[in-house]
Parts: sequence; C-alpha cells; structure tokens
Amino acid sequence: MTQRSPKATAERNRTLDLASALVRGAVAAGLGLGSLTVLVMVLWISSPYPDSGPGGVLRAAAGVWLLAHGAGLVRPDTLSGVPAPVSMVPLLLVLGPVWLAHRAARDAAEPEEGRPGPSRAGAFCAVTAGYLLVVAGAAACARGGSLRPDPDTLVFPVALVVAGAAAAGVWTAAGRPFGPLPSWSPLVLQEAIARTLFRDRAEAACRSAAAGVTVLLGGGALLVAVALGRNAGAAQDAFLGLAGDWSGRFAVLLLAASLVPNAALWGAAYGLGPGFSLGTGATATPLGLDGTPAVPHFPLLAAVPDQGPGSLLNGAALAVPVAAALAVAWFTARRAAPADAPRAQAWSTRETVRVTLLAALGCAAGTALLTAVAGGPLGTGALREFGPVWWLAGPAALVWTSGIGVPAALLLRLWRLRTPGWAWRRDVPEADEPPATARAAAAVEAEAEEKTEAEAVIGRRRRWWAPWRGRGAAAGAAGDAAPGGNAAPAASSLPAPGTAPDAAPGALVGAGAGRGDAGFEPYDFLPTDPWHENDFREARWASLKRGSGGLMADFPAAPASPVDPAGPADFADPADLAAGRPAPDPDRPGPTP
Repeated sequence: MTQRSPKATAERNRTLDLASALVRGAVAAGLGLGSLTVLVMVLWISSPYPDSGPGGVLRAAAGVWLLAHGAGLVRPDTLSGVPAPVSMVPLLLVLGPVWLAHRAARDAAEPEEGRPGPSRAGAFCAVTAGYLLVVAGAAACARGGSLRPDPDTLVFPVALVVAGAAAAGVWTAAGRPFGPLPSWSPLVLQEAIARTLFRDRAEAACRSAAAGVTVLLGGGALLVAVALGRNAGAAQDAFLGLAGDWSGRFAVLLLAASLVPNAALWGAAYGLGPGFSLGTGATATPLGLDGTPAVPHFPLLAAVPDQGPGSLLNGAALAVPVAAALAVAWFTARRAAPADAPRAQAWSTRETVRVTLLAALGCAAGTALLTAVAGGPLGTGALREFGPVWWLAGPAALVWTSGIGVPAALLLRLWRLRTPGWAWRRDVPEADEPPATARAAAAVEAEAEEKTEAEAVIGRRRRWWAPWRGRGAAAGAAGDAAPGGNAAPAASSLPAPGTAPDAAPGALVGAGAGRGDAGFEPYDFLPTDPWHENDFREARWASLKRGSGGLMADFPAAPASPVDPAGPADFADPADLAAGRPAPDPDRPGPTP
C-alpha cells in the first residue's frame, strides 16, 4: 500500500479550506436574504389587502435585499407608464449584510486548531465569490418582480460593498495590522508604513476623523429629533394617513426606522451649510428653503423646515460642525500631549498641525461617502434629486474641521503642556527637572531599598572582597557633603574609647554599628574559597599563558613581606584628628574598653 505524501495532504487541506470559505460566503448571503424574506412574508400574510401572490412577495424581498447592498431598483408600474428609479438606500438595512459578510470572512481566515488555515487572499476571494453567487441568484429571481434591480449597479456598488466587508473580516482575523502594504504598492508608501512614527500618526488621524464623523452624525440626529418634536402633529398625520390597518402602520414604522441614519446624515449636511435637495428646484439650508419642494407624504419629512428665510433657530444648526471640529481637535491634542507622558515626548507644533489636517481630510472623506449613499432619486421629474449633495457636503466638512480644528488643537496642546502643578499632570515627572514630589518619592524609595539590602546583609558571612557590606550606608551618610561644601569624615570602624563594656571587640561604632552587629565576626575577612588559593591561581595563569602563545609573563612571585592593607591612617580616629591629637601607633595596642 502507498501512503499519502505530506505535500498531497497539504494541498488537499488547502482545497478543503477554500471550499469551506466559499460555503461560508454563500451561507452568510443566504442568512441575510432569508431573514429579510421572512419579515416581508410576515407583513404580506398580515396584510388584509395583499395585491400579489407568494411569488411576487419573494421577488420583492430579493429586490429589497439587493437594495440593502446599494443596488438601484426600478419600478416598472407607474401612473405615467415611465419606469421610475429607486436608489435611496435605507442605511439601517445595510448593517445586516455587511456584518454577515464580515463575520464569514473573519471565520474563514482564522486558522483552526491543529492545522493552518487558508491564505488571506484565498479566504477573501472564496468568501466574496460565494456571497456574489447568491447575489446573482437573487438578481435573477427579482427580474420579474415589482422592484427590479438595475444590472449596472450589481457590479458597482454591490460587488464593492461585499468585497469591502470581506476584506475587513480578513483584516480583523489578521489582528488589524497597519501594514505592511502589498508588494505592488508604491515603494514610498511601503517605506512610510514601515516607520513606527508614521503608523502612530496615521492611527491618531484616523481616530480623530472617526470622532468627527460620529459627532456630525449625532448632531444631525439631534437636529432631526428637535425638528420632529416641533412638528409632531404633521408627523403623526403623515403616519396615520399612509395606512389604516395595524400591519400597514407597522410596515411604515419599520421603513421609517430603517431611514433614521439617512435622516441623521441629512441633518448633518444641513448643519454643515450646503443642506439637502428636496427635488430639482428646492434646497433647504440654514439660510432658508428656496424653491418649491416636492416632498412625499412621509413622517420623517415632517422635519423639513418651512419655506422662506431661516430664523435664528435655524442658524443654531451651525453648532454641529463646530462641535465636530472641536472633537477632532480634542482627540488630536490627547495624542499630541498625553497626560501620562513628560513634556519631552509631546508632539511638535508642526506634527500637531499635520495630524489635525489629516484628520480633517478623513472626516471630509467619510462625510462625502456617507452623504452620497444617504440620498438618491425616488422617481422621475422633480424627484430625480433627493437628499444631500455629497460633493458639497465633503468640502464643507473639510473647511469646518480644518479651520476650527487646527487652532483648537494647538490651543489644547499648549493647555495640556502647561505647568506640571496643575490638574492631571501633577504626578507626571518632567524629563529635565522633576518636581519636588517626584524627588521625595524617589528618596523614600531609595531609602527603602537600602534598608532592605542592609537587612539582607545581617547574618551573612563577610568576604574579603566585600568588607564594606553592612556599613556602606553609614559611610555614605557620613560622607555626604555638608552645607558648607566640605565632606564629613567617615565613621571609624574601631571601637571608640567610650564604648560600652559589653560591646564585642569587633563591633562597629556609630551609625555603622547597627547594620551588621548580629552577624559580624572580626575574622570573617579571611578568604575561605579555594578559588583564590595560590595553586588555583597558578593553574589559571598557565592556561592563559598557553592561550596567548607565550606572550604573557610568568606567574608573579609572592611578596617577601605582605603589607597590611590597612595602613596607619586606618587607625586614626576622626575625632582625634579634629582635636589635634596625634594618631595612635599601629604597633601599640588600642584602647581597652
């Protein structure tokens, strides 16, 4: 019998992984389509006046599912007989398909236990292909329905949305790395991404841009909520007039809820200044509503301002882009001057301005992209233009965030780099001159470490190469410089004349006596390790001489009369020297206690 080679087994596993990723993409698309179909079927069953059979409901559900991916739909049955386009995408419906595609790609790219997973490119291509297969089937099913997909929009933006969600899933499975770029990218970008400093600045700019877009969306939603509260009666009349039964009203409520993100983006565009179009001949801005609007009867459209020039309350909407610019400046200043870092690690003024401008550019790009999908035609004639104009909203966001964000970021940076005694920078030591609290804390810590070391020395046998153990702190304390600049003399190791009679003959005196009294013995200085005996030293010297090729001299002979390392000066007491008395003779015995 033959046995499979490791190469064949690896190829088979890779093929199985790609097939599994393909199935994951198809299953993710099927889950999104099935859940939306169930919802549409429930509404159709509960409706007292259904106008089509189950086949029409399935085709309508497939069309709505494709609309959630950005596909354009066409209504062939109109009063005028001219097919009417429907391209306004309910943004709340987009979250479901995008999340499913993202999760499928993330799970496919993660390696399983016991074997490596597929390559990132393979997982991305397989999941995208499986998802797009279901998209093609849904488009073929919806061709004969009341909402037919436009074939031109199936490639862009439907395929682009699916590919983007799958790429984000693979990136998440890889740990969200910021680089390296593919080999086919420009070399300049590859070198820039490879630098850690560039990655940090780019990450800070992306975070600030995301904060600015979020504040714009929140401010736009607040504007819509305030306008609906002022016109609550008109919104209620529109809601009750569209349907008379509870199933129809529930369907209108679901449609209005799915269009809430669109309304928030309309409010953001209104606050930025360009406003939004209500038909080919009407535009709503904070300055007023010009032209005759072609507004359908819908509850959310009750928030549209009245015709005529704007009031002071309409001008208050300009606070939304101001808040977004301040958010960009605040998030940039937090990274430019962190509260838990010294002044030396703060960004320079040029770096702060550069990152703020990049964040403003990112905020403008995100605003333009979102406002582009928040609107779209709802029919022919006057309804061809409906919603915010993206090529005006994006530049307006750039002007607001850069014009206000850059000065605000610089001011916040200066404020956070003020005197360290204020606010949260009080406990941050500076790089060049630490504050008094930091110096005191360092002194306390050093004293605690010295005490711990002294306690470890007590009871330890002394070695001849470390005679200072147990009295280093005393010598250091006695040798510190006096206020006048002269160093104080070190404490003597000999017993003083006034020593207590019960003190040991070799005990230390003064500050050093309290360190090593418990384990001190007067003859612990003699070496006890055979490593330092003469025979071992001669053997090591001979080995070194052989390794040097004869360049080293012979082993030095021992001195005829060993010299005591402790000279006469060691017997001098600092107190005797200070009093003018001569030093004691080393040949004479010392004072007896």
